[in-house]
Amino acid sequence: MANLFGWLMTFFFLVSLLSIIGYQLICFADLEFDYINPYDSAARINMAVMPEFVIQAVFCLVCLTTGHSFMFSMSLPNLYYNFRLYVRREHLVDVTEIFNQLNWEKKQRLIKLGYLVTLLVVSLVWLILAVGNDNY
Repeated sequence: MANLFGWLMTFFFLVSLLSIIGYQLICFADLEFDYINPYDSAARINMAVMPEFVIQAVFCLVCLTTGHSFMFSMSLPNLYYNFRLYVRREHLVDVTEIFNQLNWEKKQRLIKLGYLVTLLVVSLVWLILAVGNDNY
């Protein structure tokens, strides 16, 4: 039962991370198509950055404490990348440079999105294997 609870927690963390990244991508798309001004877009994106980092850290901690070392080792590079961005103070979007950095920021979020989708697929395979072995 603990394995199922650990899977549910990681699943909900992954879905919340996917929704935060999706929200940031939508904000960038709105900015690109001129539906929103740069100040509002940067404020919305910057408001979602710290929750993304915290959820990623808690996700890694849950994977570590539940004994799923494979999921932990797969999520560790993203945690390190987020930590490095935070330490270098490159984690927030600058209002004055948002148009110059738009393509890079979108590419960065798309890579994170693909990475998180891969983690979600691995998590679903993990559940299927656990249910198939009656090991949940």
